[in-house]
Amino acid sequence: MGGLNTDWLTQLAPAHAPPAPGWWPPAPGWWGLALLLGLIAAALVYWFRSPSARLRRAALRELERLENGPNDDVRLAGELEQLMRRYAVAAYGREAAARLSGADWLAFVVEHGGTELAGEAGHLLLRAAYGSPAAVDRARWLKGARGFVGARR
Repeated sequence: MGGLNTDWLTQLAPAHAPPAPGWWPPAPGWWGLALLLGLIAAALVYWFRSPSARLRRAALRELERLENGPNDDVRLAGELEQLMRRYAVAAYGREAAARLSGADWLAFVVEHGGTELAGEAGHLLLRAAYGSPAAVDRARWLKGARGFVGARR
């Protein structure tokens, strides 16, 4: 074997580590996570800036204030009635809600989520709100108002 070098290990290149991976472009999983975080941020911005959601949150805060307020049932009935009317005009429009009264108003409230105010409880609320003597059903009034204000349009 004439001029053949038998120490072939000396002919190999020296050992070295591969270069560290770069930070750009990120792996596909990071792109997916960035997209997901962007969608969540957009949804939160929409939810907080949506006029209907802000209106609903403000009405629910006012309703909570009424629930925790003084125990005068006649005053509560009047304030609940006014809150629901203001909410209805703002949420459903003046044409749809402003002219309603009596049984028509109660039917509107029941149709839009205030099912607890169907029947006698709603009529008692209206009587108490407008000064006529009436029995008090405070729990149903509050539950019906919460259902009406909290219902999705």
